[in-house]
Amino acid sequence: MLADSTKDAIRAAYARLKEGLPGFRARASQGRMIAEVAKALGQSGGVAVIEAPTGTGKSMAYLIAGVEVARFQKKKLLIATATVALQEQLVQRDIPLYLQLNGIEAKVALAKGRGRYMCPRNLMLAATSIHDAQLGLAGFEADLLLWNKPPQARDKQALAKLREAFDRNEWDGDMDSAPEPVSDLLRPMITTSAGGCTNRKCSQFMICPFFIARRAVDDAEIIVANQDLVLADLTMPGENGGDGVPGWGGVILPRPDETLYIFDEGHHVPGKAIDRGAAEVYMSVTVRQLSRLGRQVHAAYSLTDKERLGKLSLEQGDEKLQELSNTLEELEKEIRLGWLPDPAATEPIYRGSLGQLPEPWVEHARVLDVLAGEVQRWLGAVRRAVVEMTDGGPTQEALSRELGIALERIGKQVACWRAWSSDDPKNVPPLARWVTLGADQQLVCHASAVSAAGLLRNVLWDNASGVVMTSATLSAGGNFRGFADAVGLPDDAVTLSLPSPFDLATQARLEVPVMRTLPDAREAHAEEISEWLAANLDWDAGNLVLFTSRVKLERVLQKLPIARVRKVRAQGSLGKSQLVAEHCADIEAGKGSTLFGLASFGEGLDLPGKFCETVVITQLPFAVPTDPVGATYAEWLESRGRNPFIEVSIPEATRLLTQYCGRLIRNETDHGRIVLLDRRVVTKRYGAGMLRALPPFERVIERAA
Repeated sequence: MLADSTKDAIRAAYARLKEGLPGFRARASQGRMIAEVAKALGQSGGVAVIEAPTGTGKSMAYLIAGVEVARFQKKKLLIATATVALQEQLVQRDIPLYLQLNGIEAKVALAKGRGRYMCPRNLMLAATSIHDAQLGLAGFEADLLLWNKPPQARDKQALAKLREAFDRNEWDGDMDSAPEPVSDLLRPMITTSAGGCTNRKCSQFMICPFFIARRAVDDAEIIVANQDLVLADLTMPGENGGDGVPGWGGVILPRPDETLYIFDEGHHVPGKAIDRGAAEVYMSVTVRQLSRLGRQVHAAYSLTDKERLGKLSLEQGDEKLQELSNTLEELEKEIRLGWLPDPAATEPIYRGSLGQLPEPWVEHARVLDVLAGEVQRWLGAVRRAVVEMTDGGPTQEALSRELGIALERIGKQVACWRAWSSDDPKNVPPLARWVTLGADQQLVCHASAVSAAGLLRNVLWDNASGVVMTSATLSAGGNFRGFADAVGLPDDAVTLSLPSPFDLATQARLEVPVMRTLPDAREAHAEEISEWLAANLDWDAGNLVLFTSRVKLERVLQKLPIARVRKVRAQGSLGKSQLVAEHCADIEAGKGSTLFGLASFGEGLDLPGKFCETVVITQLPFAVPTDPVGATYAEWLESRGRNPFIEVSIPEATRLLTQYCGRLIRNETDHGRIVLLDRRVVTKRYGAGMLRALPPFERVIERAA
């Protein structure tokens, strides 16, 4: 329970917020959220899921409660977000403002994964190997080059400017604030993954931006991180607990039992947790990589001057690699013999029903699991020998990096083949297992969990000192069952849906016009959408039109009159931030502008006032039924007599629809309309429930004659 002194501190902090923030408006929803966050974090292992609509003041609510409870308990406060934009808002604006208003001194750190920092070793290698790339080296020397072809002039120029800025201490190595644009080709060359990093053995360790940031995280009382990094840390085997049982987490970030977690944008957590456990193997690419690895291993034995590494001679190691390569090719032949893809399919998929694959494939996977595991252990010993050398020079640096990356790849193989060959436990959803055929005719083997529930029970709910998840949309009209199932929420967790602080009934109108067609008539529906937009949209105002597929977006663009197309900015034509900036500039200039976007424009996009006066939702955002993860989970629910459409599809579509509607009203002075061009909310049985679950907008449902 919260101590009276903590309660008093929270009340005092809230009072100072009211007095110190210009234009502050007391909102009952914010006060309620502060109380619930404090209760959850104030009890050991407490969990709360809080749906707080736009305008609630979420970040200040969880800061007021979270900072004070963490200070009282002498624990770290970790805020995990899904987007860089919210991380920057918290670190640059919200947290400093909160600390200043309350006269608190606290160390704050922004935690990012390695890939978001420049690697000084790789920056140096990329610069020094430009000349070698132009020489056209072959064999082992070519394998160690970062450049697989001579660099473009712009990449050479960018590289020189980055080195100069870093050497002069004008840039801290954070790739999100790079002083020069970095191309997609150059970025992976000058960053590194965990596998490619040699940590303290690296000659650049003391000036490494990632490790400097890590040290700041170790000292910080408030940490802001992205959800991917938090989940990555939670799924790493950590220190033993007091009972001697190995725990999870605390490798990159503070230990879970010493941390209070707040997951903002929490609706992303289930999907990101599932992605953490996904594995895939590109068959022909993997065979080619093993051939390259063979040359690197030969170099390692030569460089270390060892006859045996990891208890294997070079010849024995070669045999292991060849056996793994041969078995991969045998599995590929087996798959091609057993599966004839539909030639009409644009992205052919073979999905195992209830996750079960043909037995011959599983047999090969069992062998591959053993072989890849053996290679993994041996390769780990080979890399350690190279890393621990003294005075190996640039060759040692480059070889350590390449062997580390190869070790990561082998680890992904092990994960995939283990998933393919293991039995699913009873009474829990099976793993999804499937094969895809790419446009280049390459087979790719996949495996993934279909639910995040089991993983989050193991690494988060049972380990964290306290957890709050919050977002503008977590429920379906106040019903949290779908989200609770998706994350394996503990039975004693608090769920709360707060009302909007805005007067939505007078500020916004939801319109469902009469339509001749439903979305399943794709061509005709696209035609009717374009007709409606051309005739009924105010093209001199700011509008947002949301689509569930790029195909339909492009089809509608093709059918619009050219005069209307000139006022459209479509997602994909430019970067998102540039599109939005140009859209706002045109609105300010009185020209009118309309954004066409997909799902990522349906959330997190802030277009207040005249920048968005109409939101058009072209169809209900039901998930694509061919998704192998969703399809496997739906199949499992059906096998247990449950209805996946009612339990999963409708709640998730309702949550997304609410999210899309939330693009319209961003503050108390906004007004506008939401137009839904999908009559299924009127004609289908589930439609009435979806409409009821939406916020209390004024409704104008046109009735068909």
